[in-house]
Amino acid sequence: MSPQSHSATTTPDPVVPERDIALDLVRRSLWVTPLFLGLGALGWGVHGVASMGLALGLVALNFATGAAIITHALRISPTVLYGAVLFGYLVRLGVMTGVVLAVRTTTWFNAVPFAVALLLTHLGLLAAETRRISGSLAFPGLKPTSPMAAVSYTHLTLPTNREV
Repeated sequence: MSPQSHSATTTPDPVVPERDIALDLVRRSLWVTPLFLGLGALGWGVHGVASMGLALGLVALNFATGAAIITHALRISPTVLYGAVLFGYLVRLGVMTGVVLAVRTTTWFNAVPFAVALLLTHLGLLAAETRRISGSLAFPGLKPTSPMAAVSYTHLTLPTNREV
């Protein structure tokens, strides 16, 4: 075995929590896609399915793009990270607005199912992921295996009787 092939096989993938979180959000959005598309079909027919499909696609793209921006900027510096997060959000918001403005006059677009899917998936997925991450205090998919493995940080933040 040559030294190059040995080092290539032993180097682990870098830990990128932003990517892992975004992939988890996209995966979870795929789970709810049939529900939203069915709701769109029941409520608004083919146009509702198309509008909800567009919204779900934008949500997944938004999460993936946001994670890519954070991952790239984090490698440079914290200052670049702050600017990239702020301006990246504004650019992604502008892209979503541009997409809506581009399709709003088409015959297949319906604003109500689009808005329902966009808002519910953004807020629902973010709330679910926040709960999931705060419960594990780690990256998605990593949960304490036993109650004894859970770590409590309250002793670091709350004053004790001796300090009060």
